[in-house]
Amino acid sequence: MGYIYIKKEAKVSKPRPKLHPQHKKIIAFSFLIIGSLFFLSAVIPILQYQIEYSIKFNQIISPLSVNSSLSGSILGESGTDFTQLSNWFIDGQTNLSDNSTLQKTKYTISIPKLKIDNAVVEVGSLDLKKSLIQYPQTALPGQFGSPVVFGHSVLPQFFNPKSYLTIFSTLYKLKQSDQILINFDNVEYKYLVEEMYEVLPADLSVLEQRFDGRYLTLITCTPPGTYLRRLVIKARIVDF
Repeated sequence: MGYIYIKKEAKVSKPRPKLHPQHKKIIAFSFLIIGSLFFLSAVIPILQYQIEYSIKFNQIISPLSVNSSLSGSILGESGTDFTQLSNWFIDGQTNLSDNSTLQKTKYTISIPKLKIDNAVVEVGSLDLKKSLIQYPQTALPGQFGSPVVFGHSVLPQFFNPKSYLTIFSTLYKLKQSDQILINFDNVEYKYLVEEMYEVLPADLSVLEQRFDGRYLTLITCTPPGTYLRRLVIKARIVDF
């Protein structure tokens, strides 16, 4: 039995076109420009905050009211998940983690100047991605003392008043006499901003209660997008 052999033409692979050296330079330069833009988009808002706003706030560098035994209780380390309020504290973490028996109380807060409308505040919660959080064992709205409300912040260009991840990103834009409205148990309370200042992450004086009046305390990290310091907004209740 005979065989027939058919010669098959060898496939010649075409060489891949090489980039012209000039094109390589253009691509490398484009990546450099894009990287620089991303870097500047993060750095410029922080520098702007430092120049335009931070110098206006009183900075408490060595707070007298901080108990030395608690001086390391609020974390300031990068890489920590600050959307969990329990990670803001170490020694105070027991008060936050043992809240299973705490009756969950909710109310809403509005800040007209920042277009924050009826944001939910939950007492004793932990997840700042889901709501603003009032630190437990601080006064409820309308009572003597001060509710201490924590909120998350990011770079201000990502601010969205409907997102709890970004809701306090422009808190630094408030000024004295700006309104903060709270609706608690179907009663509306109006507070006016009196004081704004920055503290170090280890300063627990922000949780202190003064019973000579009815106050409100709002806290977030600052400059926005960092965890270097805490911005504290103090407001006092007024009649409508």
